[in-house]
Amino acid sequence: MKISRESRRSARELFRLATSSGRLDADGVRKIADSLVSAKPRGYFGTLKEFTRLVRLESEKRHAVVETAAPLAPAEAAALRSALQSTYGPDLTAEFRNSPDLIGGMRVRVGSDVVDGSVRARLETLKNSSTI
Repeated sequence: MKISRESRRSARELFRLATSSGRLDADGVRKIADSLVSAKPRGYFGTLKEFTRLVRLESEKRHAVVETAAPLAPAEAAALRSALQSTYGPDLTAEFRNSPDLIGGMRVRVGSDVVDGSVRARLETLKNSSTI
């Protein structure tokens, strides 16, 4: 289903109403979504779908996923979390995962930013660049 231009515009405006001082307000999001579903204006499904997408993208900007080949020590995890919070803001949450397929190193994803310092990524780069 294609979302109309009017629905996208409405969703962006509703998204602006759900933010206060640059931060997403969870209660505001809930109230807006509930009122949109209960009122059911013309094109509300497309508006709701776009609004949900905008909220998801904004919440992903505030969440870091850190993948490492081996578990991090608590001190290392705390230091990495504070470094990420100094870069992306104090309200950033961090999730630590173990991925042995990385072979070594780590991959950090915050929203659409990805920093991949894993051995696997380096091997893939080497494999793609070699002309043997």
